[in-house]
Amino acid sequence: MTDAEWAEVRVSLPVPGWLEGRGGQPEGYCHRQMIDAVRYLVDNGIKWRAMPADFPVWDRVYAFWRRWRDKGFTRELHDRLRDRVREAAGRDREPTAGVIDAQSVKGATSVPAATRGFDGGKKVNGRKRHIVVDTLGLLLVVMVTAASVTDREAGQRVLAALRGRHWRIALVWADGGYTGKLVDFARSVLRFALTVVKRSDDASGFVVLPKRWLVERTFAWLMRSRRLARDYEARTDSSETMIWWSMSMVMSRRLARRRC
Repeated sequence: MTDAEWAEVRVSLPVPGWLEGRGGQPEGYCHRQMIDAVRYLVDNGIKWRAMPADFPVWDRVYAFWRRWRDKGFTRELHDRLRDRVREAAGRDREPTAGVIDAQSVKGATSVPAATRGFDGGKKVNGRKRHIVVDTLGLLLVVMVTAASVTDREAGQRVLAALRGRHWRIALVWADGGYTGKLVDFARSVLRFALTVVKRSDDASGFVVLPKRWLVERTFAWLMRSRRLARDYEARTDSSETMIWWSMSMVMSRRLARRRC
C-alpha cells in the first residue's frame, strides 16, 4: 500500500479488545505489514508458502488471515471502507437497492467434493459465488456454494442475509434465473421487491442490460485478483474471505485516489 492508501485503511481497522480494556494480549506485529502480505497473496494468487521474504513469515501471515476470518474482522474492515466510499460518493451509508447475480468458477484439486459441484449451464466443475451489490457496485452480501446449487436455491438464503444486514433495502434487481417462487418469497417474507430484468427477444449479440451490468462490473473487478481466477480454498468461508479482501483493495485504492 502507498502511504495515502494506508491512511485510509488504518482509520477503518477493527479496534482490538485490549485497546478498549476488554482484555487480550497486545499484537506483536505491524498491521500494515500483515495486511500488505495478505493483499499481495490475493492480488497475485501465490501459495501461502511462496510468501516473499520481504513480508513476515508465511505461517504468521496465515494465522493473522485465519483469525480475521474467524472473528469477522475482514468483513468489518470491508464494511467500514464501503461506508466511506458511499459517503464520498454522496450516498447514505445504508443502501436502498441492490443487484444479485452468481458466477461459477472452476475448483482446484484442493476443493473437497462435499463443497463442489457441476454447473450444467456454464459447464463448470467447481463452486459458485453468489453476490449482492449496491448501485455503486460495492459488495453487500457474498455466499459461496457448490456450482451445482441453482440461483433460486441459493437466492433465498442470500436475500435473507441481505435483509438481516441491510434493513433499508427496498428493491433488488436480478436476471431470469431468479424468477418463480423467489419473487413471492422476497415480497411476502423479506418485504422488498425482487425485479427481474430480462433480455429482449428482439435483441441480438451483446446488449448491456439496465442495472444488471452493475453486478457484472463487480465480477470484473474481483477477477483482477488472481487468487479469485479459480477457487483454491478448502472451505467456503475462506473463499468468501478472499472475495472480501479483494473488494477491500478496490475500495481502499479508490479512497486513496480521492485523497490525492
